[in-house]
Amino acid sequence: MKNLIVASTSTLFGENYLDYLLPELELHFKDVTTILFIPFARPGGISHEEYTAKVASALVKIDKNVVGIHSFDNQKEAIQNAEAIFTGGGNTFLLVQQLYELSLMNILKETLENGTPYLGCSAGSNITGISMKTTNDMPIVFTPSFDTLGVVPFNINPHYLDPDLNLKHNGETRETRIKEFHAFNTIPVLGLREGSWLQVKGNDIILKGKLSARWFTAGNDAEELAPETKLNTIV
Repeated sequence: MKNLIVASTSTLFGENYLDYLLPELELHFKDVTTILFIPFARPGGISHEEYTAKVASALVKIDKNVVGIHSFDNQKEAIQNAEAIFTGGGNTFLLVQQLYELSLMNILKETLENGTPYLGCSAGSNITGISMKTTNDMPIVFTPSFDTLGVVPFNINPHYLDPDLNLKHNGETRETRIKEFHAFNTIPVLGLREGSWLQVKGNDIILKGKLSARWFTAGNDAEELAPETKLNTIV
């Protein structure tokens, strides 16, 4: 039975890394001692070691150990044997490229579908969807495929931003970009605002946090989904 937390962001403005999620993570990882961290997205180009240390310093607050997948000789076995897995944010193109290059995408999908607890933030949430085509990131590397884990039956757009009418900017809004996606694709897209996450238990997918989320389907007007909405009932 799938057991996932799919979060828009790791860090709320003005707060420390993962602080807003720690009460939820304490429950999510209650039966876990050590969490396998996938640092491939490397925000700002930091090293795998630096990123893993940052995560470890946050999760020690709930008495969890963290080990980076890059430290294993056999990374497939590391995923299969993990008590729990966290994929951090950063650049989705780089994350997906690395998962394919190391032949880890399918192993990760199978492991999550078998019930290993998972946390994804930002890029780590993007990959839970059907494809990475609704990421906000720059294509800094070539990915052999845009297909991702598909452990939720739609796409994620993390860090979803509403138009700011006071901002003197003529560029496309996030909603416009998602409409462009739907000109060529039929996959639904969930715009997750900062501080929101999905709780996935088996087939149930519930919107959590204090904010609504934006739901986009091809050919239709976007909808606002209230917290506690069960997305599996509308897909």
